[in-house]
Amino acid sequence: MSILFSLLAFLVAISILIAVHEFGHFWVARRLGVKVLRYSIGFGKPLYQRRLRTDDTEFVVAALPLGGYVKMLDEREGPVPEDELPRAFNRQSVWRRFAIVLAGPAFNFLFAILAYWLMFVVGVTGVKPVIGEVTPGSPAALAGLQPNEEIVAVGGKPTPVWDVVIQELVSGIVDGRRLALTVRTPEGITNDVQLDLRDVDGQLEPGELFRLVGFRPWQPPIEPVVGQVVPDSPAAAAGLQKGDRILAADGQPIDDWRELVDYVQARPDQDIHLTIERDGQRLEHILHTQAKAHEGRTIGWMGIGPAAVSLPESMRTEYRYGPLSAIGQALSKTASDTVLTLKMFGKIVAGEASLRNLSGPINIAVYAGVSAAAGFSRFMEFLAIVSLGLGIINLFPIPVLDGGHLMFYLVEMVTRRPVPDAVLDLATRIGLAILLALMVFVFYNDIARLLQP
Repeated sequence: MSILFSLLAFLVAISILIAVHEFGHFWVARRLGVKVLRYSIGFGKPLYQRRLRTDDTEFVVAALPLGGYVKMLDEREGPVPEDELPRAFNRQSVWRRFAIVLAGPAFNFLFAILAYWLMFVVGVTGVKPVIGEVTPGSPAALAGLQPNEEIVAVGGKPTPVWDVVIQELVSGIVDGRRLALTVRTPEGITNDVQLDLRDVDGQLEPGELFRLVGFRPWQPPIEPVVGQVVPDSPAAAAGLQKGDRILAADGQPIDDWRELVDYVQARPDQDIHLTIERDGQRLEHILHTQAKAHEGRTIGWMGIGPAAVSLPESMRTEYRYGPLSAIGQALSKTASDTVLTLKMFGKIVAGEASLRNLSGPINIAVYAGVSAAAGFSRFMEFLAIVSLGLGIINLFPIPVLDGGHLMFYLVEMVTRRPVPDAVLDLATRIGLAILLALMVFVFYNDIARLLQP
């Protein structure tokens, strides 16, 4: 059911974003007098078709919802009646063609602003950014950050939930700069500290942010009680069962689930002597850990999960804005996310950030399900993030993408003549090869994430 829910959420999300993108092309083309023959969400066999009286434009929802297109009247794609030649796309000035192509990504940015606005108006529920464990010698420790302190602002910007703090931390690492943090102690005392991220040791990879900075978010204590056992895992082979309490590992007392995780991960392909309690009885088990690759290193894995843990209500918070103030927040959020995304792409190209930061359809589908299950605001946030990503990627100067067409139009503006067909054909082939290679890579990334312990 979880897989089906994620798939449904993904289909809804991608259909909305494709519709928005293609509507940008459609709307501007119509306003500039270009005849639109078809507006399609998806490719392949039509599932739904309808024709409008105006221009007899055909609206289609097709079977493969991984893209879409707007087909305009164009002499390069077939004969055009003489009386409709002025409405053909290829007969338009380069400025009009540029505007029509640019409209798709532009509508993705506008939709992101709208989605963020809705998110801020409805309200966002999140977790207070309270610091947990601080790693000695790390940037966080050198800044003087302490466990149980709450980060209330970064650079003067209020940080009501972890989401805001995380974005500022990523931005600080990408830029390689100091961050001015305002923290509040459990006693209510406010302090200002400087978190120096200029010489962070390590490459920014998924899941590595807090390790690089040097602290973990506060989490409620998790008792070392087995909540689930993965079939055919080392734990299953050792005879562990749901409800078992782990008392010790190799004679070392285990009081918290994280202690067990750290102990096991540090011992790949090794025997561990576990002391457990089951139904009031003390039992001894020998478990041989499995070695698994995880985020660039080899760790030990046993194949168990903890029992469900609930977050105290005191750690939850909700923030929202009025309709007018939410406009400014949405604009600011869209701008900062766009800048950060472009910087991250730059870091990836320069080899300063991991290629594993790139996600494909599988990972997007997973997050679509998670965000949809979390409520309307989180789903709007997800749509905004993906819409921005689509807008940015479509502006890359890669042939077959909108950015590739815009690049050719810029050349035409400068040279005052269209790019030769032979050049366009070769560039299109190269662009398709680049996109195919990128798709293969992001699918590999997605599958690798699913297989991680």
